[in-house]
Amino acid sequence: MITGIGDNPKASFRVTHGKGSRQIGLRWFRFNLVGGLGVAVQLAVLLGLKSGFHLSYLPATALAVEVAVLHNFFWHERYTWADRVQPSWRTSLPRLLRFNLSNGGVSIAGNLALMKIMVGLGHVNYIVANGISIALCSLANFVVSEEWVFEAGAKSEPGALAAPRK
Repeated sequence: MITGIGDNPKASFRVTHGKGSRQIGLRWFRFNLVGGLGVAVQLAVLLGLKSGFHLSYLPATALAVEVAVLHNFFWHERYTWADRVQPSWRTSLPRLLRFNLSNGGVSIAGNLALMKIMVGLGHVNYIVANGISIALCSLANFVVSEEWVFEAGAKSEPGALAAPRK
């Protein structure tokens, strides 16, 4: 379990020891395995949109990120957090909305901002810059997924978009 440290639990995080640390380690490994596949999906879509359809790098990045977010959600629900959720249209749709709002928001905003800085200002190759952007957004996405999207014992009913439990 990831828990807050100090007076502000949102300021920093630590992993608890014992049985939970092995589980969080395995989940982190699975998260990154799925994320690695998502990176391949994102880069392939980005390359296709930029090179094949001649889209500008910013809209191509936003679309590529969204395709990767959808891909990752599918696999996280069935693999990374399979012990916590039972996929069904009724429960998966609200969870997908939470995932898209959180992971999608962090990924799209983070990727676009970092791409603008690295490509637009720093003239870094767009593929290299996108790989760096993905890595930098990964930890925030894991924490949000672990604590809110796929929260243990979370009710995944339609309209269940409440903030994480404290």
